[in-house]
Amino acid sequence: MVLDSQNYYLVGLKLINQMIKLNSSPSLSGEITIPSDKSISHRAALLNSIAIGKSNILNYSDGEDCLSTISVLRKLGVKINLIPKSNSYELEIESDGLNSLATPKDKLFAGNSGTTTRLLAGILSFSNFNSILLGDDSLNSRPMKRIIDPLTMMGANIKSNDNCAPLEFSPSQLNGITYDMSVASAQVKSCIILATLGAKSKSVITQPALSRDHTERMLMSMNSDILVNGNEITINPGEIDSVDIEIPGDISSAAFWIVAALIHPKGNVILRNVGINPLRTGILEVLTKMGGNIEIFNEREVANEPVADIRVIHSELNGIEIQGDMIPKLIDEIPIIIIASVIAKGRTIIKDASELRVKETDRLLAMSEFLKLSNIKHNLLDDGIELDGNSNFIGGTFESFNDHRISMAIAVSSIISDKETIINNHEVASVSYKQFWDHLEKLKIYN
Repeated sequence: MVLDSQNYYLVGLKLINQMIKLNSSPSLSGEITIPSDKSISHRAALLNSIAIGKSNILNYSDGEDCLSTISVLRKLGVKINLIPKSNSYELEIESDGLNSLATPKDKLFAGNSGTTTRLLAGILSFSNFNSILLGDDSLNSRPMKRIIDPLTMMGANIKSNDNCAPLEFSPSQLNGITYDMSVASAQVKSCIILATLGAKSKSVITQPALSRDHTERMLMSMNSDILVNGNEITINPGEIDSVDIEIPGDISSAAFWIVAALIHPKGNVILRNVGINPLRTGILEVLTKMGGNIEIFNEREVANEPVADIRVIHSELNGIEIQGDMIPKLIDEIPIIIIASVIAKGRTIIKDASELRVKETDRLLAMSEFLKLSNIKHNLLDDGIELDGNSNFIGGTFESFNDHRISMAIAVSSIISDKETIINNHEVASVSYKQFWDHLEKLKIYN
């Protein structure tokens, strides 16, 4: 790993580099303990902040998005003790329940975190004070209509900037709704669930396909009156009890090393403490179907979530078609799946992934731009990508598009690139994975 000393500048006291130069590696092996699951971290902090009692949260993510959640909750008067640990935090939270939040003195800034924004919106909708929720330019451009519509149906008073943040909330009395979701989205589902906790009546939510269920699992452990029956969720209003939680490792972070080990000729990597929630393991199912040698062992349960260690060994991959109900189970991993597809023999087709158009960037377009600059033939679809694999990465200079998953996906391609790979604004990876570059270097130099 080489950092370009000409591309540093000071922001306050923080030294930021804007470019990283990467070269291929003769080997890729070792062990990595995967950083904390971002999705579960958000929910652990948010739910315990409106639960009755004291809670202790271990292995809370140190990613910038999850720290945005802490910052916002503190502005709402939540008592949170944030204790730094090695590559994570321990949280101590004390709350008096659903109505314990206080009127914020300032606007609530969520940074780049869509999860913070969409889940917190459910809570602010039943709060008895005025508040304004916003983020950075990227977040403020993302569509919020998908949460504004159901919250408005429930009786929420919300003003928006053409269905985008800033979102302004005024006190309102919510009623539960029967809601058929048009898109399988864990964030939308969770927003409605959280809003219903402070409503007068129950909500019944129907998903078109199953999406990650971390909110439901956590609420069950918090004595919430919630019932899951296939694609239908029934949630009743009422107080919840605080719960101690240990956050497992993030399979979305593990996905980069899984693909890296599969595509490198000398790949042999063990990943420790990976959450394997069955609604998050689409990446494992797809890569196994492509021919990947992936072993799951030491399975256990932590905080009502399944966890395991994973060993991955280099494999010859074959292209497949990925679509339909599989997409919600791997939506965040599609950029790195595209990297695997370039190396795989035969055609890979990804469909039904239009959700990627409205992430931190348009991830389909961003990956298409990377493929173009890499001279890899492909077709960009409205809802996906199709490409014929068995190609090589040639290196070059690429943009991260200010998206952490794009930056990390391109970095994985560098381990087998013909020439040097340069990624501009690579540090955006810290949004979800602060240790990514250190872990990449560790796997490349391990003997």
